[in-house]
Amino acid sequence: MRSKLFAKKTMALTMAALMAMGALAGCGSKSEEPAPAEAPAETGGDQAEAPAESTGEGVTIKFQYWADNTDYSQLMQDIIAKFNAENGKGITVVGEEAPWDGGSYSENLFNAKMGGGDVDVSTWKLTSTPLFVNNDLLADLTPFIDAWDKKDDIDQNMYDVMKQAGGSDSIYVMPWNVQVLYVYYRPSIFEQAQIEVPTTYEEFLTAIEKCTLDTDGDGKTDVYGFGMRGSNGGQEPWGSFVHGRGGSFEDMTTAESIQGMQDFIDIYNKGFVPPSAAGDGFQQIIDNFKSGLTAMTIHHTGSSAQMVETFGDDVSAFPFPAGKGQWTSMGDTETVIFESCENKEAAFEWVAYLAAGEGQKMWCEGTGNVPVSKTVQAGDFFQNDRFMKASIDGQSYAGILPILDTTTEWISTIWPETMSQALTGKLSAEEAMNTLQEELYR
Repeated sequence: MRSKLFAKKTMALTMAALMAMGALAGCGSKSEEPAPAEAPAETGGDQAEAPAESTGEGVTIKFQYWADNTDYSQLMQDIIAKFNAENGKGITVVGEEAPWDGGSYSENLFNAKMGGGDVDVSTWKLTSTPLFVNNDLLADLTPFIDAWDKKDDIDQNMYDVMKQAGGSDSIYVMPWNVQVLYVYYRPSIFEQAQIEVPTTYEEFLTAIEKCTLDTDGDGKTDVYGFGMRGSNGGQEPWGSFVHGRGGSFEDMTTAESIQGMQDFIDIYNKGFVPPSAAGDGFQQIIDNFKSGLTAMTIHHTGSSAQMVETFGDDVSAFPFPAGKGQWTSMGDTETVIFESCENKEAAFEWVAYLAAGEGQKMWCEGTGNVPVSKTVQAGDFFQNDRFMKASIDGQSYAGILPILDTTTEWISTIWPETMSQALTGKLSAEEAMNTLQEELYR
């Protein structure tokens, strides 16, 4: 048993390190880079009983959270104070901040709960879910959500992603706020290329070609259609191409998945992306877009402020369009209730307040993260922001990579090395996809 727990713990700590590599660390980050969110192998679990009614009167809920800066920390305390004053059910939330510490938050929380720690509710990353579920530390929220009058205020896809993370049909994680990748584009370049915003995957590929321009007639490309991320972290935007052809991460060896890879290789070989694309990471694609070298690239709202600062109105966004399939990567921050919590009904009142109550509105408006509540999404603050709008429009098909023991190495080493070989002609699309499949599911 000790060795089994150690193995599970090791997997989670590795995932925590991976999350720290991505820059969507923290529960409300406006950081530049999305943390990857992956899904686990199938796990079992007994169906939880339906929650009993409870007024929560006189109940105290201990809530642990991390905050990326002092402003976010104060905002969380303001949300807690408002909930305590207005819930009308005698529930008092006591918020205690813990450092994110490069992802060690999850490790420290696991150690505390295994040692009998008294935290009732915590902010969360999906990558931690398998370890905690396998050690029976998380409460099954399914019966609470099924009985919740605001259940339908959150897109079903968000619940499906939570189930994927838990490895069963039960929901152990409550949605809170997300970061959804979309396509940045320059309207002035689209006008110059005489194209409209693409609404299909095929139109997107055509737009990449047509936005590759020789603007001064010297026979050399001045603007590339797309800012490809061929190095670290590029598996997320690449995944949209694979799914656009009808492929998937579950089987990357299908004809559809291979065609998605071939599309990625083709736009590189045809000169529709910068020559440096095979080695470009996050900073390179952002710098290339801001300098005017590329007409489109893929990222999320974490970089929108600097885009507007650079271009003003000459920058906008659209959700990655659908082909035979449709997918975009989702960075995540959620909440969980621990199985040890003695007042789960009261605890659910709190996480529901964060998910679809005033706490959702306050947090997402204050941090610039994307809300999961449809009611909050419909507000002017989000609908009048073109980048938020693109994020919201992509939420119904946003997803995560599989969370497996192999995922960390696959993302950090296997994918960039394999992609480099594919783009430079050392591997065919089929050979590359066979390698990626074998290494992820070995």
